[in-house]
This record gives sequence, structure tokens and C-alpha cells, in this order.
Amino acid sequence: MTVEYVDAGEAIDQGDLSGKHGDAPPVVENVTYERILDARSEPQNWLTYYGAYNGQRFSPLDQINTENVKGIGPAWIFQSGTSGMIAGASTYAFEATPIVVDGIMFVSGWDGWVWALDAKTGTEIWRYKHATPFDISLCCGNVNRGVAVAKGKVFSVTPNAHVIALDAVTGKKVWDKTYGDVRAGESATVAPLIVKNMVIVGSSGGEFGVRGHLDSFDLDSGEHLWRCYMVPKPGEPGSETWPADGQAWARGGANCWLTGTFDPETNLLYIGTGNPAPDFDGEVREGDNLFTDSIVAVDADSGQIRWHYQCTPHDVWDYDSISECILFESEGRKLLGHFDKNGYFFVVDRTNGQLVQITPFVDRIDWGNITRDGKVTPARYPDKEGDPVHFYPGPAGAKEWTHAAYSPETELFYVPIQDVGATATRRRREFKESIPYWGAGVQVDIEDMTGYVSAFDANGEEKWRWRNNLPMCASVLATAGGLVFAGTPSGEFNALDARTGELLWQFQCGSGHHSSPTTYSVDGRQYVVVPVGWGGWAEGFLPGMLGAGHGSALIAFALPEGAPSR
Repeated sequence: MTVEYVDAGEAIDQGDLSGKHGDAPPVVENVTYERILDARSEPQNWLTYYGAYNGQRFSPLDQINTENVKGIGPAWIFQSGTSGMIAGASTYAFEATPIVVDGIMFVSGWDGWVWALDAKTGTEIWRYKHATPFDISLCCGNVNRGVAVAKGKVFSVTPNAHVIALDAVTGKKVWDKTYGDVRAGESATVAPLIVKNMVIVGSSGGEFGVRGHLDSFDLDSGEHLWRCYMVPKPGEPGSETWPADGQAWARGGANCWLTGTFDPETNLLYIGTGNPAPDFDGEVREGDNLFTDSIVAVDADSGQIRWHYQCTPHDVWDYDSISECILFESEGRKLLGHFDKNGYFFVVDRTNGQLVQITPFVDRIDWGNITRDGKVTPARYPDKEGDPVHFYPGPAGAKEWTHAAYSPETELFYVPIQDVGATATRRRREFKESIPYWGAGVQVDIEDMTGYVSAFDANGEEKWRWRNNLPMCASVLATAGGLVFAGTPSGEFNALDARTGELLWQFQCGSGHHSSPTTYSVDGRQYVVVPVGWGGWAEGFLPGMLGAGHGSALIAFALPEGAPSR
């Protein structure tokens, strides 16, 4: 019997589907902060959003490798369905990162869904549905990027800006806290991050003129511990980069809508922040607009900002810097790598934010130029009312939120790239609460676009490139088997040779990819699992595929049972 828990905590009998009577094994009970710190010593599991705190999206598993990957095929498929109050035909996307603990998978979906599955068979154990208001304001599609697990609980955020804790065994709600004002246009899409005894989450909604923030909750009780606003109020450090009069700072954006990384040695959370508001129209917010479009280092215990690096000062292109902050070491230095929407690859010293190197990673950049010392010179932007301006990259960026990966074995970064432009026409919009605060009309190109997966070293030198005829709009995964997995908008799931970029295997999944694959093993058999489900803000990165097959499935791939691993 599978049990579905709705927001009121009532159990609904769904019939005898799983044989597990709605209860998962208590595998999460012993997932502690200490285990997550050492997550990659458990290659059979995927315990946290990026696989480890460092954000590398690298797995030590190597049963599937360059020699045998051509033999993998679907091991199971879980069809999640498209039900939901606000899951319209073009609004939702399956963007989650599956979490796996000792053979049990936990994954979230749009509309407040969370599922527990048998990771060996794909059989549903329990499901939870949060009651989501129909009329919440969502900028960029009805999406959720994943869950976190620890101490017997599964943590998720909801579209109406709640963070919830579920019992990992039963799926029943343990606590529920609101951390955003839906009336003002705030929402939540981020996968939580467990650090020490805290659940770290960020807000969404910068396109509605809200003030972005990062929040910490007590893992056990749900008590709110601290909040870090990413736009300073008057008198705080950075406030001089906003107009001295008026309320521009109070509706300035800089939302933390993607999961950060964490270094226990520095005790810092590394967070990417979103665009300033209003988007595109910079005249009403003169100045650099800190801490928008920045890499921000936040003390994990106090929630205080320790340092920042701003990638795009005074952004008028929608170049959020929310992308992952990948932690790595090189020549004895503790570094952070970040592929920004503006088309540049930044490497900074993660102890102090000092710029180490900067290199373009996409072919076409004409919005402006950033020199090796970090000086930004704008060139093309919508500066006059009603005057269309075309620029590269478009507002979805050379890489949107979807993640790059880093292999400590090859010492290469693997990045999914969108080479597509857009035309923006500035339109002044007065601020009104919960109404989109969007300062331009934008049309993304539907022709003359391309995509690729590129491999870069820490110095920004491109080592290889695998080309695709469409922008690459999904996260990549690197493994010790010498592989890089990458999905395409047209549905193909690909395995590339991590050292050469050669295409070794491909499978058509029936729907476009805009999610984050992970890998794990059960009973000695390695699986690679990917959510497929095309939608969300497709008009921002690939408008020509707005009507493409939608999909809503998890597909797990493996070698045939009993097959030799090499």
C-alpha cells in the first residue's frame, strides 16, 4: 500500500502498489552532519545536493566506465504524472536532484510534491503533496530543485515559500515554517542544504521586486535562527551602491534561488545571488547594486557576510550569478570556480574573495567586456525607452542555473553552454507589490543558436568541446568511470569521455532535459538516474521548444544484471 500525505497530514490509500505499506526503511535516521561532511566516502549514496559540500557533482563510482557505458539501458522508469493545481502544460519542469540513501531515493517535484522511491526498482513508497495556493506569483515556471535529508527527516521548500520537514519513513509532516511573503511575490524553488544542525534555504521572486535573503532553521525544531539579506538597507556596508533616496534597496532583488556550497575549514557558505530589480531598467537604481549578481561568502553560524565578489555590477541584462560555486584546490590554494550567466568563468580565492583569474567560456559575448583584472565595461544594453538592443548572451545566460561539474581525477571543469542571444526593449514599469517588476520586453532568438559541453582547466583553457545543435540546458555529472553525462533539450541523454569529449552512448528519453542527474549503487550495481520533464522558463533559453513534449519521469540506467563491470 502506497500512502500519500497531503498538507493536512491525512493519509489517502492509493492501493497496494509498493508492498511497503507506506513506510520506508529508517535509512535517514543516521544521516548526520558528520556523514555529509564525508559524503564522497559513501559513493553508493548521493547524500546532498551536489553530492558533497564542494559542489563538484563528481562521483567516485566507476562500475560504468568508458569501456562498457555503451551497454547500459533503462533499469526502471518512474512516471510522476502531471497533476497539480498550478502544473499547467507549459509552466512546470522536472528540475530536481535525486537524493539517495542506502537504497532509498528522495526526490521533489513541482507543485509541492515529494516522493520516496525504492532506488533499486523505482517503486513508489510514499508521496507527499503540499497544499499550494493557485494564485501564487512565480517568475519562471512551477519548479523545485530538490530535497535535503538528515536525522530522520526530508526537507523541502514549497512554491508558496514554506520550508517543511517530513518524516523520512512515513512522509508525514513534522514541521512547517513560512519564510517568504507570497503577497509580495516571494516564492521558493531552492533545494535546502544541511549544515551542522541547520537547514539553509534561500528566497525566489526577484522579478517581483522583493529583497532577496538567505535563511537558517533549526533542523530539529524548525526554529528560525538567522536571516541574511542580500541587499543592504541604508547605513549598512554596500548601501552606498544604491540610490540614497527612495526604496530601491527594499525591492532590489538579489535572491538566493540556488543551493550554495560550504567549506567547513573556513566555516563559510558560498552563495550566488540573482539579478537586481527592476530587471533591465537601471535608471531607477543607479550604482553597482550590491550584493546582486555576486558570489557572497556568509558565515554559517551568524549569517553575516564575510566577503563578496560582484560578477556584473549594475546588471541590465538579467545576468544572475546564482550558478554553483565549485570548491577545489590548485597549487596549494583554496579556490572557488564559478561559470556566470554573463559568459565568464571566474576563479577566486575562497578564503577572501580575491580574483585569481577570469576567462570567457562562450563564443559570443558582446554585452560588454571584463578584463583580466576584473574591470567591467558595458557595451550593449537597453538604455533608451522603446529602442530594441540585441546582445549575447541572452537573459538566460551562457549558462543558466543548470550545473557544471568538476573531476578531481582529470582536474577539469565540465560546463553545459547556451550560445544564444536576445533583443530587449526597455519599458519603464512602476513598482506594484506582487506584479512583475520587469523593465523591458525581451525576445530570445529562435534561430542562430547552438550549444556545447566544454571542458576547461583551472586556468580557463578549453581542452575539448562536444557540440550540439541546440543550447545545453541541463546539469552535467562527472564520474570516476571517466564519464560526463549530459542531457539535451531534444531528449537525448549522453555519455561523453571525460578526457576527450567523445560521444560514447546516447539514449532518447522522450522529453527534454532541464534537471540534474545523479549516480548511486544498490547491492553492488551502479545506476545513473535523470529526471526528464521539459517546461518552466523555456521562453528564456529556448523559446522554439515551448510546445515540445513535456514529460515527467525519472529514468534510471544501469548495466544488465550480471554483466561484468569491465
